[in-house]
Amino acid sequence: MTADIRTTAPVPRTAPDPAPPVKSRRRRGRWGVHIFLTAVSLAFLAPLLLAVYASLRPYEDTAQHGYLSWPKHLSFDYYRRAYTESGMGKYFTNTLMIAVPAVVVTLFLAAFVAFAVSRLRLRGGIVLLMFFTAGNLLPQQVIVTPLYVLFNKIPLPWWMSDSLTMYDSYWAVIIVNIGFQVGFCVFVLANFMRTLPQEILEAAIVDGAGVWTQFWRITLPLCRPALAALATLEFTWIYNDFLWALIFISNPDKLPITSSLNNLRGQFFTDYNLLAAGSVLVALPTILVFLLLQRHFIAGLTLGSTKG
Repeated sequence: MTADIRTTAPVPRTAPDPAPPVKSRRRRGRWGVHIFLTAVSLAFLAPLLLAVYASLRPYEDTAQHGYLSWPKHLSFDYYRRAYTESGMGKYFTNTLMIAVPAVVVTLFLAAFVAFAVSRLRLRGGIVLLMFFTAGNLLPQQVIVTPLYVLFNKIPLPWWMSDSLTMYDSYWAVIIVNIGFQVGFCVFVLANFMRTLPQEILEAAIVDGAGVWTQFWRITLPLCRPALAALATLEFTWIYNDFLWALIFISNPDKLPITSSLNNLRGQFFTDYNLLAAGSVLVALPTILVFLLLQRHFIAGLTLGSTKG
């Protein structure tokens, strides 16, 4: 009996299409992200760039050829006029007298509350945190009238203000800003402090550190990025605020720098190039603060996003 041996030729297999290299796909993805971020950045910077461009051109040039035309003459004269005609130096001092104490006291109080809520075994800490967080949801316009009446009845000593009551003083604006900003800062700092290793405080307690030492010498230095980020945001918000000063200050010499732009508006005619120069000067301090604290600001936004 013979075996039937059949030989079959091997079936040729078609090679699969080579997949594109991983590096090539990643490179295209990065280019797409960069193009998208560039477009978004230009959209946000467009008003500021247009204001800078208009502030360097004479009004006659833009009135004749339009704001998007090619300039024939550029000058910084509008910046000199905006600073001198609006009295911007006085208003900038007024703004610093409001913003600096408000930011410092807000961060100091918020750090205390956040430490107690997140690092100490405080009974009712979650309820307290919810209370501070819920305060951010309260519309500011709701309590304008009660605060106006209240500040008109609270007296101030002569060495604290030249006004008899808290109304028409910097204290009213400072207290209101602290009250509305401390809740947000408590929420951010409490979440950031929860990411800090608990072993650090436990080691400090073993070494005999009290509550104040745990807060001031251990926890607070570790929160420097978050504090820098909050300081940048709070200074920008309070610096640009005009509502509370408009309501609680009646003396025009005490108004913040945002009100100085009204002095550049004429009764029958407004030079918008001059107004643009004043707007750029008003925005410069906030831009400078961000540039100085940029590294800490970015670190404060990224640190604490994940549980360490």
